[in-house]
Amino acid sequence: MPGFELFGDLERKEVNDVLDNGVLMRYGFDGMRNGHWKAKELEKALEQTFNTKHVQLVSSGTAAISVALAAAGVGAGDEVILPTFTFVASFEAVMMLGAIPVLVDIDDTLTLNPKAVEAVITLKTKAVMVVHMCGSMGDLDVLKAICDKHKLILVEDACQAIGGTYNGKALGSIGDLGCFSFDFVKTITCGEGGAVITNNEEYYLHSDHYSDHGHDHIGKDRGAESHPFLGYNFRISELHAAVGLGQLKRLPEIINIQKKNFTILRDALATIPEVTFRKVPEGGEESYGFLNFFLPSLEVARKVSDKFKQNGIDACFHYYDNNWHYVRKWEHLKELKSLYPISEEVKTGLAYLKVAEFPESDHFIGRNISCLIKLSWTEEEVKARAAKMVEIIKEELA
Repeated sequence: MPGFELFGDLERKEVNDVLDNGVLMRYGFDGMRNGHWKAKELEKALEQTFNTKHVQLVSSGTAAISVALAAAGVGAGDEVILPTFTFVASFEAVMMLGAIPVLVDIDDTLTLNPKAVEAVITLKTKAVMVVHMCGSMGDLDVLKAICDKHKLILVEDACQAIGGTYNGKALGSIGDLGCFSFDFVKTITCGEGGAVITNNEEYYLHSDHYSDHGHDHIGKDRGAESHPFLGYNFRISELHAAVGLGQLKRLPEIINIQKKNFTILRDALATIPEVTFRKVPEGGEESYGFLNFFLPSLEVARKVSDKFKQNGIDACFHYYDNNWHYVRKWEHLKELKSLYPISEEVKTGLAYLKVAEFPESDHFIGRNISCLIKLSWTEEEVKARAAKMVEIIKEELA
């Protein structure tokens, strides 16, 4: 990760097809296309990759979350449970629909703690969003059982986890809806783009219509289509889809490289008794896009993180002090800093954040360092990096 490190003839061929026929929009202009429908091709290829019935491409991972929730009927006043460790897009998508994000603690999987989820379910709860941060998953069997018990929708935000699996199934394909991002720094990239996947026919049709101004996409031409309901513009372009087609062909190669580099680093760090690793639930295999490990304390993690930067060990993140991915620094959410008026219902629903504490999340995120796995490293570079990381950690533990 990320896919832009492997980019070349495969992507150029697909993009040139689009430029040659001159149709950049995914819908309409049938007579000009010369048979090229890149978005449709990519959707079919993703259906096969994820072994899912339906894929709807959209303009971003954030759009995918918004469309998935809307397709499942999440809206004004509904509550959506999500983790304290995620990208800000997760709660932004919830709030865009007028719904209320309910943040709960994570556990040593770095994803939702099932006990924390069940503790906050109310009559207003409509969905649970499990976020597969940094390429690995939570305890999906337990989370799915909780959702089934309480008749809730399970949404998988798999934007950072393409290529990961759980009991042989692709992450994103296990819940009611799955969401992916194909932005420039994801495992495979379209430049910008995302996808909603589902086995539910109704959710798929809703996603298809909602992401294109409510168009039903029935009829011989675009002008003949009707609008069953309101929607927005979350369309992907043919150019972006074309890049994704080339990138998807590289996915097995990308995962193999990530796994090789990940394993070298993990094996080296495993020689340090004080270092432990995130829990991967039984039956799960992560995408190997990040190596996540725990140090004995917040203080040690901060010192190690600083030393990594000073010694050129880049792309290793200590999320405890990060304002994009962890609740501690989300002041814009806590103080509801918004360009548009926020409803009183949402304000009331989010009042808990002004006083909420998340000790379990602090315990895990405070001690965690998350290292991006790059595709461009040579084996020698990975081994040298591993040796330097081990040296620094041992110095700080001495």
